[in-house]
Amino acid sequence: MLLSRARFPTSKAAAAFRTKFHSPSLKRTMASKQRLTDKIKEDHEEMYEYHDYYKKSAGDPDAQTRWARQLTWEIARHAVGEEIIVYPLMEKHLGAEGLKLADHDREEHQHVKEMLSNLESLTPGTDEYDNLIERMMASLHHHNDDEETKDLPLLEPHLGEEASKNAASQFSLTKKFVPTRAHPSVPNKPPFETLAGFLVAPIDKLRDAFSKFPTEEMKETTKS
Repeated sequence: MLLSRARFPTSKAAAAFRTKFHSPSLKRTMASKQRLTDKIKEDHEEMYEYHDYYKKSAGDPDAQTRWARQLTWEIARHAVGEEIIVYPLMEKHLGAEGLKLADHDREEHQHVKEMLSNLESLTPGTDEYDNLIERMMASLHHHNDDEETKDLPLLEPHLGEEASKNAASQFSLTKKFVPTRAHPSVPNKPPFETLAGFLVAPIDKLRDAFSKFPTEEMKETTKS
C-alpha cells in the first residue's frame, strides 16, 4: 500500500477540521528554541489530536483514511526520532540507568511498531481497525507518560539548557521523514514509499539518511 501524499489531510481540510471541532491545541509553539522535553510533549499531543480527528471523522471513509495515515505516520516518525536522538542521549548521560531505560523504551516502541504494521493490512473505520488503534493508543499513552514523568526529567539536568534546545532542533528535523515516492528531483528526502518499509528500515540506515539533512545552524548561516 503506497503512502502517497494524496492520502493525507490537505492543508485546507486540516484547517477546516480544526475549525469545525474547535481544537486550539494544534497551534504550534512559536518559540524557535524549545527544550527537548517541550518538543517531545508537543509531538505526543499531536498524536492524540490526530487520533481525535480520526474518531470524529467516523462516517466519512475518505477523511478517516486520511487522518489514519497522518496518525500512523506521525507515530512511526516520532518513534524513529526518539531512537535516533533521545535514547542515545539517555545512554550517554544516565549511565547504566540510561541504558536500562532506553532498552525498555525500545521494547515498547517495537510493540507499537508491530501494531502499526498490522494496521496497514486493515481498513480504517472497520471494527477491527478501530479496536487495534485503540489498543495502540492506550500503549502509547502509557509509554508517553513514562517519558514525560520519568525519562526526560532525569535527562534534562544532564543536558543543560543549550544542549537540550539543540537536541530539540535535531529532533524537529525528523519531521523530514515523510512518505514520498523515490524521485531524482527530491534527493534530500528518504525514499520510504510505505509505512511498512519505514518501520523495518534499519536504524543505522535511518540515522544515515537523517544526517544528510541541513542542520538548523546551516539554515541560519544561509540566511545571513
